[in-house]
Amino acid sequence: MQAAANLKQHRRTRKGQIFKRLVFLTLGAVLFALGLKGFLVPNQIIDGGIVGISIISSTLTDTTLALWLFFLNIPFIFFGYKQIGKTFALSTLYAIFAMAVATKLFEGMVPMSTDSLLATVFGGLLLGIGVGIVIRSSGSLDGTEILAVSFSRSTPFSVGEIVMFFNVFILGAAGFVFGWDRAMYSLITYFIAFKTIDVVIDGLDQSKSVWIISENYEEIGSAIMDRLGRSLTYLDGEGAFTGEGKKVIFCVISRLEETKLKEIVTDFDKEAFIAIGNIHDVHGGRFKKKDIH
Repeated sequence: MQAAANLKQHRRTRKGQIFKRLVFLTLGAVLFALGLKGFLVPNQIIDGGIVGISIISSTLTDTTLALWLFFLNIPFIFFGYKQIGKTFALSTLYAIFAMAVATKLFEGMVPMSTDSLLATVFGGLLLGIGVGIVIRSSGSLDGTEILAVSFSRSTPFSVGEIVMFFNVFILGAAGFVFGWDRAMYSLITYFIAFKTIDVVIDGLDQSKSVWIISENYEEIGSAIMDRLGRSLTYLDGEGAFTGEGKKVIFCVISRLEETKLKEIVTDFDKEAFIAIGNIHDVHGGRFKKKDIH
């Protein structure tokens, strides 16, 4: 009876977590779409990544922006599924779909500002807040970031550096399509959005160091290796008050994997101690994601 009650409670909690995630994914996607249609697109200012490519493509072909936003991101969602996992891929798919729908609904709205500087600042802020909320909910709104996370594991460059490399070409293309003053406004928008994401999720391209203390350390460690594909280290510890020996799990993950890791730990031990910190850079060792078959 107790086992059945625990299972029922676990399912109820799980449903609550999924509902909460969907709410925040929707909120982030709507704020992002509002930034696009309320400020940036009417003033011919773009963001970087797939969003920037979508705006340019929509302008050149005179087609709906929402379709470009959705379909250009689809290949990266499948890529994210293989590299990061099912939860991330499904969250990203939902967030991008919600963003495309919201963008379509906002198509007929009156621009919130026709002043280029105001549009640049407030459009960038809304984009950054929206992306930050979605990432904190284990999703993404732009495929180039997913690609950058993968490339960063096999190159000496960080996620931020790889994203910036892509965006140099995208923002350069904006200069030919909209004019170089619009391209410079777009560059300002990108930096504002970039820094706003930093505030919302505490770092765009930082890795995370994770310390976990639990009696179920073996099950948790195996699940991290199997479901995240991360290597880890068991350290010997000792309780300061009790003097009892304890095993400490240490591993390094990307920020996109943080939500998934917390779910894995709580699946085995809701009372486990978890400490997560930001790492500016990682070199050497085995900080490369293993292939999951």
